[in-house]
Amino acid sequence: MRRFILPVVLALFVGLVAPAFAAMPQVGQPAPAFRLQDQNGHWHTPADHRGRWLVLYFYPKDFTPGCTTEVCTFRDDVLKLRKAGADVVGVSLDDVKSHAEFARKYHVPFPLLSDADRKVAEAYGVLTSRGGMHYAKRTTFLIDPEGQVAKVYEDVDPEKNSAQVLADLDRLKASS
Repeated sequence: MRRFILPVVLALFVGLVAPAFAAMPQVGQPAPAFRLQDQNGHWHTPADHRGRWLVLYFYPKDFTPGCTTEVCTFRDDVLKLRKAGADVVGVSLDDVKSHAEFARKYHVPFPLLSDADRKVAEAYGVLTSRGGMHYAKRTTFLIDPEGQVAKVYEDVDPEKNSAQVLADLDRLKASS
């Protein structure tokens, strides 16, 4: 009897404390709505980008090596992405002040949105935690001009993600 009690107690305990995160939206589904502030205090919603493609990328933390590489790669490719009809928006759980410092230091020409209450990362299925710390998994969503998820990039390589998005954007635009 004792050998059954411990697993049941552990299962109940884990079930009570493990966060229940939402499922990631899939290709063809509507992109979840949100309203978040950028590094300049301006509010943004997905509807602001209707009629254009939206590269919505989630990243773990400002000023970390991978996140710095990723923001700089998108920064360097932003004109190509805009020419292809896409807007770029980064999202992390960092606050507006951190985003402002990060954007200033690395000359980021696109919005970095603060999801400090973690609701948007959860809605997109990218909220995770390790060691009691919550963060957004490095994931990119390519959202079509009608607001539908067109492509999902999970566990992306920060150096290659922007080029992947550009290539897929050309392919998706050609097929639509």
